[in-house]
Amino acid sequence: MRNIATRNDVDFKKFDLKYAHRVLILLALLAVLVMYVDIMLTPSLPAIGAQYHIDSAQASLIISLYLVFGTAIVPIVGKLGDIFGKKRMLMYVLVMYIIMVTITSFVNRFDIILISRTFQGIGLSMFPLSFSLIREEFPRELVPRAQGLIAGMFGGGTALGLPIGAYVANSYGWQANYHIVLPFLIVLTILIYFIIKESKFTMRNAKLDYVGAAWLGTSLAMIVLGISQGAIWGWTSYKVLGLSIGGLVLLLPLIFFERIRSNPILDLKLLSQRNVLISNLIALVISLSMFLAFQAISYKMELSPPSGFGFDILTTGLYLLPLAITMLVLAYPIGILVSKFGVKKFLFIGSVLGMIGFVLLSTATTAIRMAEYLVVAAAGIGILMISIQNLLVLSVQLHDMGIATSLNNVFRNMGSSMGAPIAGSLISTYTIIYIVGSKTFSLPSTSAFQYSFYVAIAGFTAAFILSFFAKEVIDLKHSKKKIRS
Repeated sequence: MRNIATRNDVDFKKFDLKYAHRVLILLALLAVLVMYVDIMLTPSLPAIGAQYHIDSAQASLIISLYLVFGTAIVPIVGKLGDIFGKKRMLMYVLVMYIIMVTITSFVNRFDIILISRTFQGIGLSMFPLSFSLIREEFPRELVPRAQGLIAGMFGGGTALGLPIGAYVANSYGWQANYHIVLPFLIVLTILIYFIIKESKFTMRNAKLDYVGAAWLGTSLAMIVLGISQGAIWGWTSYKVLGLSIGGLVLLLPLIFFERIRSNPILDLKLLSQRNVLISNLIALVISLSMFLAFQAISYKMELSPPSGFGFDILTTGLYLLPLAITMLVLAYPIGILVSKFGVKKFLFIGSVLGMIGFVLLSTATTAIRMAEYLVVAAAGIGILMISIQNLLVLSVQLHDMGIATSLNNVFRNMGSSMGAPIAGSLISTYTIIYIVGSKTFSLPSTSAFQYSFYVAIAGFTAAFILSFFAKEVIDLKHSKKKIRS
């Protein structure tokens, strides 16, 4: 196992823990802000459509193109971080992100907003760069705690973005959310520039595989765009099939091309390593299951009775709040427990809790019950996400950290982009016809939501099975001795 870090990097004397905690705080705050910006826009899509007199398909491009560009650029930025330094690339990313956020917050033309929102997708590459920087500054035994805190901030950003984002948008307009976040982003960028040091692990002599990067980026962009627009353009339309199948076909010759490159952007040796492959596959199936189920829950909350509960956006956000709070509260304690008991145990625990949570959700008949059962599912999701992140970062060498975490982010984004449109297809396929007076209309049936939860259960079952093949990355005896000392 050439990529498993050696025990030498667990010597606490080699690490400045005060500095490491400053880095952790700054990058945790960055995660909160970026997640807030990401999640707060989703409830505002109907308002954006009404403001610019566009249909739902055009409005949905604000989400899908952001994801398309982010997915395509993440592995490129990650590789550049490994070559030139992760802090340097993080600063470039932050500057571009701030420029795009500024344009989105002040411009009133939809075409320009669509362009700025697309390039804002570069913000997705902040997360693999942040995970890599944190991995370098903490001794091996403390990495799970640090990763747990960062993962908790994802939940924190979501917790803020759902209710507060919806309230601000309803009261002051959707762009006001950008106005609120922008000053914090600028201040945080300045602090990161002056406080965080450059990465000690780089490959200065390596060169970026420009052909492979462009090839991979194009393939991923085509696949994600096709999948994300499937429910709107039609799953059998020429555009969806052409983009999705075309992107997959382009990946096949890329695999052979990358085998002969000295510094490939698609490192097949890295991807074929057992723990890297397993963490990526689990990230894919869980992201797909999670976003599919959450899309179904959102529809269930907002659709008119008898199909749904008839809530507005803000009330829906409040009912989803237990999800974010659970992930936030559990994140750091789980990181501590992972340090003591190992990663594999929590892969199993997270998978089982996720299965139980979505089994319960498939039986829920009231909004209160859905919120309660969502806590169980959220616990499973949070535990599993923290576990696979630690499985990954503790299994690769430090100079490969940028590309490894970036590719993991690609798998997550691929799953996310598939989840929501699949839920939309199930909801539009399984319907019941209602006749009220002289009017006839159709609404999703109970089966539509149950099938969405069944898919999520299948995803967590797959994660449970995959967990058997993971190799433990924490030396439990050595870890306990070190932490006590």
